[in-house]
Amino acid sequence: MDRLENQVEKEGRDLSVLRAVIESGPIGIVRLAEETGVPKHKVRYSLRMLEDDDLVEPTPQGAVPVDDIEERVAAINDGIDRLVEQLDGLRDVFSAAE
Repeated sequence: MDRLENQVEKEGRDLSVLRAVIESGPIGIVRLAEETGVPKHKVRYSLRMLEDDDLVEPTPQGAVPVDDIEERVAAINDGIDRLVEQLDGLRDVFSAAE
């Protein structure tokens, strides 16, 4: 469970950084850290992951969201909904055993 909790925390941090990029881009690491409360080294890592996932692009002025970010955010939200359903199903498995 700890591993899953850590992964969810990391994903939450990435999404917090993504939201700030969408709302304030172009935006650099220092300002992202200030706006999100995420340490600079973790902002840098999140930006790298978001770039790898084709959600943000680096520019000389700072990170910006990709052109089709609305569709990508909708897909992220759909994925989160599916994960919540799966987790609810796992809880049901253990509830039946009690």
